[in-house]
Amino acid sequence: MSHTINDTNFSFPGQTAIYKGKVREVYTVDQKLVMVASDRLSAFDVIMPKQIPYKGQILNQIAAKMLDATKHICPNWVLGVPDPNVTVGYACEPFKVEMVVRGYCTGHAWRTYKNGERVLCGVKMPDGMKENDKFPTPIITPTTKADLGDHDEDISREAIIANGVVSEEDYKQLESYTLALFREGTALAAERGLILVDTKYEFGKTAEGKIVVIDEIHTPDSSRYFYKEGYQERQDKGISQKQLSKEFVRQWLIENGFQGKDGQQIPDLTTEKIEEISNRYIELYEQITGEVFVKADISDVLVRIENNVSSFLAK
Repeated sequence: MSHTINDTNFSFPGQTAIYKGKVREVYTVDQKLVMVASDRLSAFDVIMPKQIPYKGQILNQIAAKMLDATKHICPNWVLGVPDPNVTVGYACEPFKVEMVVRGYCTGHAWRTYKNGERVLCGVKMPDGMKENDKFPTPIITPTTKADLGDHDEDISREAIIANGVVSEEDYKQLESYTLALFREGTALAAERGLILVDTKYEFGKTAEGKIVVIDEIHTPDSSRYFYKEGYQERQDKGISQKQLSKEFVRQWLIENGFQGKDGQQIPDLTTEKIEEISNRYIELYEQITGEVFVKADISDVLVRIENNVSSFLAK
């Protein structure tokens, strides 16, 4: 792991601020944002103590491809991708909600459902569902955007508008963009033999007041995918779905007694487990893009990033 990206401390010409999130570090440079995708792994809103090789490159490159493929549906913040781990774009004022959209009763939705609850974020879920069943129509279950170290919290559409978190006019636009992006993501996944199960989108406003999608979309950190082949057969037999997402990390942590709660110890991420996680991320990259993943040169990864970004900003 000597060549993974854990922490960065760049000082680009014109830099005025740096924000360090769970897995990304964002530099403000001359009204632009330089977003560096690290190799950190976050689960249950906790950053794991070890990094995953090539994870940042994979997430950044999938997001770049997906943002480019959906810019006709919703404008986005991207100006360029000067390095495998870096995207540069417009500085935006982010909305303080994450737009989570779910096509299937899986993950958090299923855990809520299994506990007997039938309402999630103000949205009614039908009776008689099994884990991984498809919802009649996709549902939007927003969360408040947490600061580093805090947990995202479920919130309803009504509470968002009533509390002035987002204006009603803007929220309607966020809903429209969310469902349109999810439809397109679903179609793109289907072309690759996958089902886009659920995902989240983050939005912001440019200095001109235009709503744009920001951050990553349709990556294994922000989305869950099932394999389309065999889905219905597995449902009929009550067998777990074959999936490509970060959920396998969460399940492994749960099985080893960790769900991010106070007093719980993070299980040891062995070299073998780290390699397995890295290979799963590469598998999703190749499955969702239809391209062979090309590992970037990581012999001196921080110097590579600094040189590439500095050259891009100087143009």
